[in-house]
Amino acid sequence: MRRSDNLSVTGIIAEFNPLHTGHKFLIDEAKEKGAVVCVISGNFVQRGDTAIYEKQLRAQSALLCGADLVLELPVCYSMSTAQNFALGSVSLLDAVGCDTLMFGSESGSISDLVETSNILQSEKFSKTLTPYLEKGMTFAAARQKAAEDSGAPKGILSGANNNLGIEYICAAKAINSKMKFKTVSRQGVWHDSDDMNKDFASASALREKIKQGEFSACERYFPKEVVKLFKTADFSDISRIESAILASLRTKEQASLETLPDLSEGVENKLFTQIKLANSLGDLYNGMKVKRYTMARIRRLVLSAFLSVDNSMFLKAPPYLRVLGFNKTGEEIVRQNAKNSRIPVIMRVNEIDNLGEDAKKVFEAECRATDLYALSLKRPFECSLEYTRPLIKL
Repeated sequence: MRRSDNLSVTGIIAEFNPLHTGHKFLIDEAKEKGAVVCVISGNFVQRGDTAIYEKQLRAQSALLCGADLVLELPVCYSMSTAQNFALGSVSLLDAVGCDTLMFGSESGSISDLVETSNILQSEKFSKTLTPYLEKGMTFAAARQKAAEDSGAPKGILSGANNNLGIEYICAAKAINSKMKFKTVSRQGVWHDSDDMNKDFASASALREKIKQGEFSACERYFPKEVVKLFKTADFSDISRIESAILASLRTKEQASLETLPDLSEGVENKLFTQIKLANSLGDLYNGMKVKRYTMARIRRLVLSAFLSVDNSMFLKAPPYLRVLGFNKTGEEIVRQNAKNSRIPVIMRVNEIDNLGEDAKKVFEAECRATDLYALSLKRPFECSLEYTRPLIKL
């Protein structure tokens, strides 16, 4: 991949759900090295939920806070396992010419994270993992235990950001990327904490306050550049489309559930049964509980069925690289790398028609996701916005 001769380009992978002071800290750290490229999730996110703000607004918030270029992570990656999420994101950053990948972590030690990634890819780890899975442990618990038995630092896989960082490193190795890695210690409270301290709050806590109509309690945790943007923005709540999700699922044939991503142990049969019994999403999630499936994995499974996302792109590199927005520096990064990119760069959606069936299928899923996400807003927007929304230019 050809990079600028003079410009260092650091990549950041994020949901910005919503972008808060901890995210701004990371962007500022990356900005010290040169240009910053962000890959952000679309309108559905990894925890199996709608994003609090739609993706164009989150892309704009990233540009206002110092990012030079923002790329879209398609829904079949953004609402997926950590491994698939990482593969999609890292592939996009590598394709656009990033020389460094920076991320926050609970560990703060890049050497420990690299060491753990090597362990996870070792034969010893594979042999150690199997007995724990056979005992019925969740994959996350079995993975942590097997990694520590194989020499990984104790507790390193207990942090959500550590886990994602390790998956980023594994993904970069898998695609033979030459990117270097840098981590900064995560600032403030942990990933899914409900706490809000003096300087930092988790995105989870902020989302709940926004949904409760308590935006004023959140303002101090947002960078000043985006307070007005968020304050006037419509926000999503998945409860607004709960009936739509249940109605759609009740029309599904059992065979269609067999192609969902990340299936194991015949859980699609349990899903089909519970769809017929559930009167709410809570009922459906609780009815789907099995020892080996986390609640986030169950929520992703349900929403994948709702959005008709199948396993055709699971653990494959994205078929296109779609730009959401840029400034002059970001535009130059795209210009320098587009011709030689291993993934086709898309500035206009009509270009997708020339990229083959995988690209068309991924974009069709993105269009469905956006059209249905619209109904989760207080003021739903019209269909086909994926075709009409302009690039964000600062």
